[in-house]
Amino acid sequence: MIDPTKLMRGVFLALTMMSAAPLIGAGGPLLGVSQAQAQPRDALVSSVLFEGNRGFSDAELLAMVDVAARGTVSDARLAADVESIRLAYVGKGYSNVRVSARQDVTESGRVRVTFVIEESERAGVAAINFTGNNSINAGTLKSVIRTRETHILSWLFRDDTYTEEKLSLDRELVRIYYANRGFPDAVVTSAVAEYDAARNGYFLSFTISEGDRYEIGEVSVETSIPGLNADALTGTIRTREGSRYSLADLEKTQADMAFEATSQGYAFADVRPRLDRDVANRIFHVTYLVDEGPRVYVERINITGNDKTRDFVIRRELGFAEGDPFNRSIVQRGKIAIEALGFFEGVNVGMEPGSAADKVVINIAVSEGSTGDYGATAGYSSTEGILGEVSITERNFLGRGQYVRAALGASGSGTSFDFSFTEPRFMGLKISSGFDFYHRITNETTSNFYGSTATGGQVRFGMPITRDLTSTVFTGLETRTFVDVNAPFSSFVANGANMNKAWIGYTLTYNGVDDIKHPTEGLYATLTQQYVGWDYNYVKTEAKARYFIPLMEDSGIVGSVRGQAGIINALSGTVSPLEAFHHGPTLVRGFEARQFGPRLGGTGEMIGSTMYAAGSAEIEFPIPVLPESYGLRGAVWADAAWIDGVAGGFAATPTSVDNPFKSSVGASVIWDSPFGPLRGDFGYVLSKATDDKTQIFQLTIQNLL
Repeated sequence: MIDPTKLMRGVFLALTMMSAAPLIGAGGPLLGVSQAQAQPRDALVSSVLFEGNRGFSDAELLAMVDVAARGTVSDARLAADVESIRLAYVGKGYSNVRVSARQDVTESGRVRVTFVIEESERAGVAAINFTGNNSINAGTLKSVIRTRETHILSWLFRDDTYTEEKLSLDRELVRIYYANRGFPDAVVTSAVAEYDAARNGYFLSFTISEGDRYEIGEVSVETSIPGLNADALTGTIRTREGSRYSLADLEKTQADMAFEATSQGYAFADVRPRLDRDVANRIFHVTYLVDEGPRVYVERINITGNDKTRDFVIRRELGFAEGDPFNRSIVQRGKIAIEALGFFEGVNVGMEPGSAADKVVINIAVSEGSTGDYGATAGYSSTEGILGEVSITERNFLGRGQYVRAALGASGSGTSFDFSFTEPRFMGLKISSGFDFYHRITNETTSNFYGSTATGGQVRFGMPITRDLTSTVFTGLETRTFVDVNAPFSSFVANGANMNKAWIGYTLTYNGVDDIKHPTEGLYATLTQQYVGWDYNYVKTEAKARYFIPLMEDSGIVGSVRGQAGIINALSGTVSPLEAFHHGPTLVRGFEARQFGPRLGGTGEMIGSTMYAAGSAEIEFPIPVLPESYGLRGAVWADAAWIDGVAGGFAATPTSVDNPFKSSVGASVIWDSPFGPLRGDFGYVLSKATDDKTQIFQLTIQNLL
């Protein structure tokens, strides 16, 4: 792909060298070269300096100019360097930048080149307007494109920069968004940017022709390959009858069907969807044609742009290697898998003929993105006071695709250290492996009857079972020392007591949502079961599920229902209150953490329960008065739960179990912050036991379940 900046620089340099008039002292509001003293052409450069630059560092600017790399300076080369700097600033949003160059002859006879930059104010995007979007609102479309309107955090994110390249990309993103939501004929007829000098900002206008919305009619599979089981291919179909037309679903079905045919031993199977349009009823009848494709083999795979990421991290996502049969659908599937890694800002896959007619060369060009996060969060809890966490996360450790995270947390009730490491391909297999280590100190406070120091860790392995179902097995151990020196004393521990535990278990995860970060439809569910032994002896089982569905077509309003349940079965004796369920706002919002359920008589110490079942309904929606680029959304919800089973065989106070049914309603503000998705919940409790403690507001991390 041709770099527009380099192309313009080359043209400018060529024209300059062809011109008879020198550019020394050439004026113009955007470009100028001046000379303090006369010097011969192609003079030697002693140093290159920059003045007035804030948008780019000296090192960044130095890499843009040729005078530094060549060591000599001429009028034409200097003018081209000035233009390179100007174009770089324009690409970053500085529309009124002025760049000039000054040359000073030093005592040694060499030339000191100084680039003088007048940046002015960075131009933003004043407004983005859409016309012709009768079916999809402007707020939704603004969230689809990459360009953002100038907002209060634009100085931090720099997401309100206008460039022609970004505008072209936005135009295509809008078209694809429509094509995935039932509009196969939608086009962006024009995308125009107008600069307003008074506001130092651009006004972007998109004109859209939507066309008609289509649904899927009859769906069938036809194959001309003898022996291929066509019935087995139907399980890959995402375009179900009656569903909305979606280009993405067609492409995913095409890739999955080709992969399924390959797994049956037909490596050259070529899948093509045939669409029969019923204009009157606005329906597409889809027939997937599976035929024998040309026998072509992969001769070579070239990977470029991966300055950090190792080649093998990219190659293992392809599903094929040099010498394997070439299948266009499998290549597309590999491209999607590489993009799903989250390591790259862009992935381009191209093909060219090989050394023979039956060979093809695949060229993969990637653009590295940021994979490291350095986070710091702070908050306040009514039970723990001021709390915070500092964390370092690297999702592509040493370019090997490994995940590493270290976090240090502190609050009024204690401190914690957590470390996690994950290898996504253990021994080159499609099996992930990793370990977690933690050291947590909990202080004895007025709200904690006892303190403790816990050190533990676990080892885990994960593997896919089907396309949407994965499994994880894990085992670990923990040693914990208790501190209980202040009244009121705990009835469950003694000062200096040690309790050890070891566990082994598994988790099944079903991921059927359309977007793991911002789901709008689909089911996400987990089932976890583990045996805990050593100083304990019980089995703990928990199941959680949440179903998402769009409530109004393309409005951004998403509804969800969530269900969860858990039970602890003691294999000998009773369930210790130290290991029982202690719930709070993660189960029913509006309650304090670990402050509802059975309590011990006299001291009021929480005992904990051995079983629970809960449900929740929520509607999430964009906030109308705020731009989508702020990352703020609202929600209304209702929670309910049933708590039962008193741990340890203790007698709970009647006022703590007089109502095992807990319920609440409320509203939330959700923010996609730079530190992760945060949500503030305002809750009002409808039903509770007499002794349960409530709280109106709580700040938490947004979770899928």
